[in-house]
Amino acid sequence: MNPSTSRRFFLGAATAAAAQRVMGANERINLVVVGVGGRGRDHVSNYLGLKDLANISGLCDVNQAARERGQAMVVKDGAMKPKEYDNMKKVFADKEVDAVSFATPNHWHALGMIWACQAGKDVYVEKPACHNIYEGQRMIDVARKTGRMVQVGSQSRSIEHKIKAMQMIKEGAIGKIYLAKALCYKRRKSIGRAPELSSPPPGIDWDQFLGPAPMRKFTQLRFAYNWHWFWDTGNGDIGNQGVHEMDIARWGMGVAYPKSVVSTGGKFVYEDDQETPNTQLSTLDYGNGQQIVFEVRGLPTGPDWPLKKRGEHTIGNIFYGSDGILAIDSESFQIYKGEELTLSQDIKPEGKQWDVLGHMENFLKAIKSRNYKDLNAELEIGVVSAGLCHLANISYRTGKKLEFDSEKMKFHNAPDADKLLTREYRKPYVV
Repeated sequence: MNPSTSRRFFLGAATAAAAQRVMGANERINLVVVGVGGRGRDHVSNYLGLKDLANISGLCDVNQAARERGQAMVVKDGAMKPKEYDNMKKVFADKEVDAVSFATPNHWHALGMIWACQAGKDVYVEKPACHNIYEGQRMIDVARKTGRMVQVGSQSRSIEHKIKAMQMIKEGAIGKIYLAKALCYKRRKSIGRAPELSSPPPGIDWDQFLGPAPMRKFTQLRFAYNWHWFWDTGNGDIGNQGVHEMDIARWGMGVAYPKSVVSTGGKFVYEDDQETPNTQLSTLDYGNGQQIVFEVRGLPTGPDWPLKKRGEHTIGNIFYGSDGILAIDSESFQIYKGEELTLSQDIKPEGKQWDVLGHMENFLKAIKSRNYKDLNAELEIGVVSAGLCHLANISYRTGKKLEFDSEKMKFHNAPDADKLLTREYRKPYVV
């Protein structure tokens, strides 16, 4: 490390340390939820269930109506009315705030987390950790330099039966793993079309909402939830629901970035404003006899044996080994052994599993321990899992099979694909 780099490192760490309020061992963590839409209200609900560890001291959103709905939730639960912020930078400047929980659109995850860490705040950030590959690397750099705790919302890492299944795979329950299939057969109906408006509805700060993304005219479809289906702000269903299953696939296989990736598909049947594919098949090859195959289907489809269809969806993972198969979803996992693939074990945990309460509790406890290794889905875990989704999307968007160099974090001889590893940031919202 050269002297100038060393000086920047220590100044950054010192600035963050100075901004962090000194807390007593039994003191509750003052936490602000940033982004109080549908997922943000889930954050609020879960933190209200962790009152012994955290106090929801504030809510931040670019939408006044969302802030007011969030405040009403907190007050109805019997807690004090949280402070209202219309700009996340005001949150970061508040020395009474210890931690921030981000439920913003994907394109805000990296910059929001970076600003928060630099201001001395610990961070819970929703999945996918980042909107592109470049952002993920910068996030890790900043988290390490500032010493902040950063948990990614990959809650599978805190769910008992999923932890048990991954441990059994590592212990050889189905032999040597050669293939992990990740499925996101999640029924998505057409979003339709919406007109561009000359100005956003009252109470919405559209410039702040877009942030790092290019300036566009307001449409309702680019705003609430459906931002997932536009490349400016989302990553399609592989980066929405699918990143959970991608995380489980590489967790069970014990792998990081692949040697090559190819992804095909399209937006089939519908004629609407959606940009991302509703049908996508991706193969990530590790060059060592192991592959991850990921499939997105938003149109009506049946189950994929041995996973079960639950309601309209089939979502989960199938691991193929030399001695059998393990299938896992949000409710249970099964092991099939031998040439006949006879059911050997059927593990169904007690109680509700698909929630984030335990995951957020893990985050809050790590804030007290100050050891990022205590986090179940520490930032780097989430960045790599998101990265696999980004690599698949880059192959899809370029129409090419791509070779990836994980040391240099770029593609072999594919400058058009390299451009999609990052984005052109809109000033002043630059990562």
